[in-house]
Amino acid sequence: MGGLLTALNAGKTSLTTNQKSIEIVGNNIANVNTEGYSRQRAELEQIPAVNFGDFFVGQGVTVSNVKRDYNVFISRQLQEKSIAFGEESGRSTPLTELERIFSISDESIASEMDRFFDAWQQLTTNPSGQVERDMVMQRGQLLGDAFRNTSEELDTVRENINNTIVAKIDNINEQITEIAKLNDRINLIEASGQTANAARDQRDLFVRDLSKSLGVQTYTDGNGMLAVQLPGGLPLVQGNMAMTIETVTTGSDINLQVNIAGTVKDIQLQDMGGEFRGLFEMRDVFMADLRTDLDNLAVELTSAVNTVHQNGYGLDGTNTQRLFFDDLAGPPPVDNASRHVNVALTDSSQVAAATEFPAAPGDNRNALEIASLETTYLIGGQDTFDNAFGKIVSTVGIEAGRNRLALGGAEDATIQLQNLRDGHSGVSLEEEMIDLIQYQRGFESSAKFLSTIDEMMNSLLQLKR
Repeated sequence: MGGLLTALNAGKTSLTTNQKSIEIVGNNIANVNTEGYSRQRAELEQIPAVNFGDFFVGQGVTVSNVKRDYNVFISRQLQEKSIAFGEESGRSTPLTELERIFSISDESIASEMDRFFDAWQQLTTNPSGQVERDMVMQRGQLLGDAFRNTSEELDTVRENINNTIVAKIDNINEQITEIAKLNDRINLIEASGQTANAARDQRDLFVRDLSKSLGVQTYTDGNGMLAVQLPGGLPLVQGNMAMTIETVTTGSDINLQVNIAGTVKDIQLQDMGGEFRGLFEMRDVFMADLRTDLDNLAVELTSAVNTVHQNGYGLDGTNTQRLFFDDLAGPPPVDNASRHVNVALTDSSQVAAATEFPAAPGDNRNALEIASLETTYLIGGQDTFDNAFGKIVSTVGIEAGRNRLALGGAEDATIQLQNLRDGHSGVSLEEEMIDLIQYQRGFESSAKFLSTIDEMMNSLLQLKR
């Protein structure tokens, strides 16, 4: 009778274990499309045998653990590639806008410079002509408008970057808070000897998102909790404590600070990674250099024209050292000079086409000298005005092309690693169907075994009667 009871217990554990295994397979199937879900497997372990007479008799089987398929190496690689992908993504949209702004089109600064100097060339054919003089002034103002529009569009791109930063902060803080909460939950669950597979999957997903946006780094602390920090070392999550990232307005820009238990630390460019590093580098480095080059071009062009124009005479016969453009060179130099390119003359008779007074008929020497500046004046002894603007355009184009290649490469690498992760940790319906059949057969066999033991026990009881 004791042997039958032992067999009955073994059958019961087998039935329960197969049932639990079927439940785990069902959970895998249910989460086949859940982002970040890792396939779970039942780890089976035989119950220790007991001494029964001259034999050791097994006591059945039990589920010792529910383990998720997880590969640390793949996860780390995916996290690193997410950082690279995020950084190039942060650069992508601003660069698209900059390509549109700095293009060689009919409305570009390059075209307006050509038209401006062409107007001076036309004036040389009729130095006293009212129409030609009006055209010189009009083209000068249109050139100023082109500089101003380009500068204002740069400001718009900068403002869009600031708005993007502000819009993303709330979501980032929520993710930081959730990681801290999940740390606490995982610690409580696993301290009781259970596994927190679902919570770990959710935490990994949040970490991957933060890697893409901020380039965070992670490590396991002494308490077994996941610590999250910025690349520069500033902490975001310590145990179950979450820090808060705050925006602060500096002039017209938005910068970031992290609140660490009441202590506020500035987040510098080198402290960031991912999308935010791309955004801040575009705003504070790349676009700042573009604006400097644009302002320098405006100062050089207006100063060169003014220098020659001051030496000439207008139709009124006076030489009062008149500037054609407002003085941008200073001292002190004008901030954002490209926004302030304006014609200083108030009347076309003041356009200094001649070099002396009274002007000889057809005296166009000053106009010729200004017209020749387009090809003879060299900025820094190297570049004409057209070449200088062309370098700005090529800088944007080269960076945009590099970004497209890098973004495509980072995206491909991320997809490949994600596929590798899905192949290792994701749910395969084919494999789950095989496991389902296996556990179903095991369940049916266990039920048949229990039925057989029951019949044997009934027969034994009948004999005793």
